[in-house]
Amino acid sequence: MAKEKEKEKEKEKGLKSWPIYLYVPNLIGYARIMANIVAFGLCFANKNIFTALYFVSFVCDELDGRFARMLNQASTFGAVLDMVTDRVSTAALLVVLSHLYRPCFAFFLGLLALDIASHWLQMYSTFLSSKTSHKDVKDSKSWLVKNYYQHRPFMGYCCIGAEVLYLILYLLAEDEPASVIKVFMAALKRKSPLMFLSLLALPGWAIKQIVNVAQLKTAADICVMYDLRRNEKP
Repeated sequence: MAKEKEKEKEKEKGLKSWPIYLYVPNLIGYARIMANIVAFGLCFANKNIFTALYFVSFVCDELDGRFARMLNQASTFGAVLDMVTDRVSTAALLVVLSHLYRPCFAFFLGLLALDIASHWLQMYSTFLSSKTSHKDVKDSKSWLVKNYYQHRPFMGYCCIGAEVLYLILYLLAEDEPASVIKVFMAALKRKSPLMFLSLLALPGWAIKQIVNVAQLKTAADICVMYDLRRNEKP
């Protein structure tokens, strides 16, 4: 009888969990994943379709947060889904760029490693601090990280700047692998309108990389302090 009751409780928990999977923000997250799968499947075949789908996915990244707040459907699963989708999307784009700009292969992989490590450690330190969101940095020791997450327009500019710059690099890439500087100089000579956008996006991209480094350090400090407190316990 006891085992049967336990099984019934497990079934009830399973049924109760389904609505969370079907929250509107999470449905948007699934749509983002599908858009990215199609986009990266065509990234070397059709630049226009890739750019359109990637941009749509990026816009949906803003929409899922808005719907979560508007519909009161914020969830831990949704937050993790959002971050994983963000990081995988950016990582995949950086891998594509490392292929298109082979002389800068190490540079793009370095950016990928920094992005993944910084955000993963930030998320892990969030759970160690018993917080529900990796954006809860009100007690952060880094004024840059604190201002980044607490001022949405500033964070938005940095995030958009980074993604736009990567997309511009993707669109400017030539058939034969070349360095970023060479491609930029060629686009400058052609007076490509994309160069104007890239100059607007560049500061945001640069700040985001600095934030990633600062975030990596502050998150690592939290992990170390957690270890020290645990070791002090008898």
